[in-house]
Amino acid sequence: MTRYKIALEYDGTNLIGWQENLDGPSVQSILMDACEQFCGLRPTIFGAGRTDSGVHAISMTAHFDLERDYDADTVMRALNFYLLKQPVSVLSCEIVDEDFHARFSCVARHYKYVVLNRASAPVLEKNRVYWFPQKLDVESMRVAAKKLLGQHDFTSFRAAQCQAKSPIKTLDKLDITVDGNHIIFELSARSFLHHMVRNIVGTLLEIGVGKPYDIDEILSAKNRSTAGPTAPASGLYFIRADYPTND
Repeated sequence: MTRYKIALEYDGTNLIGWQENLDGPSVQSILMDACEQFCGLRPTIFGAGRTDSGVHAISMTAHFDLERDYDADTVMRALNFYLLKQPVSVLSCEIVDEDFHARFSCVARHYKYVVLNRASAPVLEKNRVYWFPQKLDVESMRVAAKKLLGQHDFTSFRAAQCQAKSPIKTLDKLDITVDGNHIIFELSARSFLHHMVRNIVGTLLEIGVGKPYDIDEILSAKNRSTAGPTAPASGLYFIRADYPTND
């Protein structure tokens, strides 16, 4: 049995998310189909994150086991051959120790959220940004964002269907940058609650248009209804997952 670690990029627009189920095509099911076409086996594929419907990935880490020992380049080329018509592509592949786990070995996850802040609706970036035509006060969003850094009970930014055992998370990074008409939110943590990134972004955007949201009050309330709306999935990207090094 050989364990393979892969990095993927995907466009989640027409996918139901990472997790395989009967509602439609998922990243996991598409990859498992490609494996089956390649070697006749349909291994379970574990990802570093379980992205929702419509969410994209720049480099999602995943792993799976195959009974036969193929070299990593053969696996990558074979999977990409069967993925040619799919919105998923394998960027890299390597053989790893059997104790590596894409989800449980991960020490940090990085996301970005892209807002197109202009009067005109997107055409080339449709389904890949959140079009927000109202003028935003970026500095007020930055001030509010600083209050979310560190360890907090993020119940107010947690989806009702979240299955995490604890709402306490440590947000290591929350940067907001401007690039022309794009406002980019970059967030890093060891792990996130379900919809946590989108709920944070949705709340900060409300603050950016002058809505009277107070981050301290939202956190202390521990109630989802006190925070802002959930930002759409189209603007969210899984950037990468970090793992311990051997140094």
